[in-house]
Amino acid sequence: MRHLVTGAAGFIGFHLAKRLLERGDEVVGIDSVNDYYDPALKLARLAELGIGREAEAWGVEARSSAYPAFRFLRCKLEDRGALESLFERGGFDRVCSLAAQAGVRYSLENPRAYVESNVVGFLNVLECCRAARTPHLAYASSSSVYGIEEARPFTTRAAVSHPASLYAATKRADELMAHTYSHLYGLPTTGLRFFTVYGPWGRPDMAYFKFARAIREGRRIEVYNGGDMYRDFTYIDDIVEGLVRVIDRPPRADPAWDASAADPASSSAPYRLYNIGNNNPVKLGDFIATLERKLGAEAAKDYLPMQPGDLYATEADVSGLERDFGWRPSTPVDEGLGRFAAWFDSYRGGREAGR
Repeated sequence: MRHLVTGAAGFIGFHLAKRLLERGDEVVGIDSVNDYYDPALKLARLAELGIGREAEAWGVEARSSAYPAFRFLRCKLEDRGALESLFERGGFDRVCSLAAQAGVRYSLENPRAYVESNVVGFLNVLECCRAARTPHLAYASSSSVYGIEEARPFTTRAAVSHPASLYAATKRADELMAHTYSHLYGLPTTGLRFFTVYGPWGRPDMAYFKFARAIREGRRIEVYNGGDMYRDFTYIDDIVEGLVRVIDRPPRADPAWDASAADPASSSAPYRLYNIGNNNPVKLGDFIATLERKLGAEAAKDYLPMQPGDLYATEADVSGLERDFGWRPSTPVDEGLGRFAAWFDSYRGGREAGR
């Protein structure tokens, strides 16, 4: 199949593109390679996919030296003209939209970036998919949409009407817009609510990455709410496995869907929502202790209060994945952090050697 992966230089997009290419599919990747976090890491991911410094040029389609079936284009989702041109010559069997302005705390500082990328940009993707009659659009949502709701585990049957951050509100808006396009135009769409993704090639703005860097540099780490927070940490390979399974099977209208007792995760349109999480929340303090053990060093800690927009706990109900795909994430944190720590020291050592 021929895939378009938006956010291909990002953490999840990079891993997904690699997986699709290694199974023999064709992939076109796009990314803005912005400076929300160090672009050098994004360029290093692209280098792993065989894309060199030409990735820094806007609007220039680069061909991979490692994967003949991979091409990359630097462009923004907000650039409607560039996106329309790409779709006109694309002929995509699947579109996986992972590009977004991420981060809960940054949304307090720069809210407009979230509306431009996550709302306007995603609308452009929907419009292009509609015009091209794309057979399936899968897109990234987030566990953040559950907001201040306290009932756990978080289930896709929840109304999710009380977001705690603008980031969460924009991801929920994406789900609602996707349903509209599924309903009006018959566009098959699947939204995936990711739960705290971690692993090799991860995002340096995420807590576990910051902790590892601070430990190696001999700096203190900031631990919110005294480490008394719970997250459903989900290893990257599990996220990608879930993505691939979902991408391969476009949703169909549910003939049993009842508007009088509506299931928000399904519809009379070809629309679905799924959680992808480990279904096993880990206390932040215990997560840090495991990371310290894998790195062989203890962190000096500063304990801070809960931050605005943060959730106390997340826990994924993955019964939808189990029901429809006979699968659920399974990588334990001890194993996943071991792989991350090994990659982190290798990547850090390589960067220092290259200075």
